[in-house]
Amino acid sequence: MNMLQHARNQVLAQIHTACQQAGRDENTVQLLAVSKTHPAETLVEMYAAGQRSFGENYLQEALDKIEKLQDLEIEWHFIGHVQRNKTKHLAEKFAWVHGVDRLIIAERLSNQRADDQEPLNICIQVNIDGQDTKDGCQPAEVAELVAQISQLPNIRLRGLMVIPAPNNTQAFSDAKALFDEVKTQHAHPEDWDTLSMGMSGDMTEAMAAGSTMVRVGTALFGARPKKD
Repeated sequence: MNMLQHARNQVLAQIHTACQQAGRDENTVQLLAVSKTHPAETLVEMYAAGQRSFGENYLQEALDKIEKLQDLEIEWHFIGHVQRNKTKHLAEKFAWVHGVDRLIIAERLSNQRADDQEPLNICIQVNIDGQDTKDGCQPAEVAELVAQISQLPNIRLRGLMVIPAPNNTQAFSDAKALFDEVKTQHAHPEDWDTLSMGMSGDMTEAMAAGSTMVRVGTALFGARPKKD
C-alpha cells in the first residue's frame, strides 16, 4: 500500500467514525479530493487508490490536468470563485461547479453547457458567517437565487457550499439550517441533496452538522506544493 492509498483509507475511516458518532450512513458523505497544485501524476496514483472525484481551484491548471487525464473516468469539480470570463470552460469541461454566487454566472453556465452534455451540477456558495475576505452570496439572498437558478435549463442545482472561518463550527449548523429552509424554494427539490462543507481540519464537525460532501486536500496529499 502506497502513501496516498494509506492517506485515503485514513480519511475514509475518519468519515466512517464521524458518521457513526452522528448516527448517519457513511454513504451519505462524498469525499472530494482537492488536488489543486498537485501534479497530474499524483492524481493518477490517487485514482488508482480508488478516488474518482477531484476538485480544482485554478482553471488553467485544471484544464491541463483534464487534458492529460482524459482517459480516466474522473468527475471534475471546480471549487474556486467563478468569474464571468471563465464560465465557458467550466460549462464545457466540468461535472460540478461549487462557487456560483450570482444569477448571471448560473445563466452563463447554462447557456454555455452543450445540449448533448449532462446538466451541469452547481452549488451556491454562501458567505455563511459574513467574512470580509470570503466570496459568496449572503444567506438572505439564497432563497431568491434558488428560485431563479432552478428554472435554468442545462443546470442541476444541487445545494450549498460554505467555507466558514476557522473554528467557527456554529457556521456548519447555520448552513444546514439554511440548506433545509430553502429546499422548499427549489423547482426540483429532489435534486437538492448536497451540502458541501468541511475540509481536512474540520470535516468531523461538518459531518456532525450534516455535510454531504467534504473537500479534503492536505489529509490526502500532504502539504500543498507552492503554485508557480
